[in-house]
Amino acid sequence: MRTKQLNASLLEETAIVTIVAILVIRVFGTSSVWKQTWFLMPAILIAAVLVPTAITKREFAGIGFDRKQIGHSLALLGWACLTTFPLVVCGLWLMRYWGLELPLRSVMPPAHGWFSWLLYQFMYIAVAEEIFFRGYVQNNILKTASEITKEQRGHLQWISIIISAACFAAAHVVIQGEIISVLTFLPGLVLGWLFVQTRSLLTPILFHGLANVFYLFVAAMVV
Repeated sequence: MRTKQLNASLLEETAIVTIVAILVIRVFGTSSVWKQTWFLMPAILIAAVLVPTAITKREFAGIGFDRKQIGHSLALLGWACLTTFPLVVCGLWLMRYWGLELPLRSVMPPAHGWFSWLLYQFMYIAVAEEIFFRGYVQNNILKTASEITKEQRGHLQWISIIISAACFAAAHVVIQGEIISVLTFLPGLVLGWLFVQTRSLLTPILFHGLANVFYLFVAAMVV
């Protein structure tokens, strides 16, 4: 009974923290008071993870720098890039051909700002979003897997992938104010699957950063 209560309270906490974090980012991101908003989203997401995790003294998901694990993680990263990036090219080309709006605007840096732009994509966007959506949301769902069968655990893994991807997409829709951003649900599935396969954040972070950069390059060419 106590385990069920702990699981229920963890899920309730996760839902509340997710909703509040997204709304706070939305409010501050659109406020005219805050001119420098580039750091708000990463800061809010990381704070939303660290505060409840520290208060409850829970163990957080590992980054994945284990020497034995890193080879497997990099192999999965390569496989994910090779299988999904061609689909991104086809999808963006079809959206352009049909005159549809792209799910995310392509904002390319000036000629002298490439390093800062790449650093922002990886160290701010990818790290913060993966810490929150995979390291916090998805990991908390997976923590409810105590005292269940192997088959049930497999089902829970897919449930965690779908829910974290849905939260990921919902956040993009709410923050950006564009319904087309719901398409970020698709890369969210890949990111969730990578987290389940490695149980670390390294591969999702690297894939997220590479996917962002690749998408923005291709989107800039097709616009």
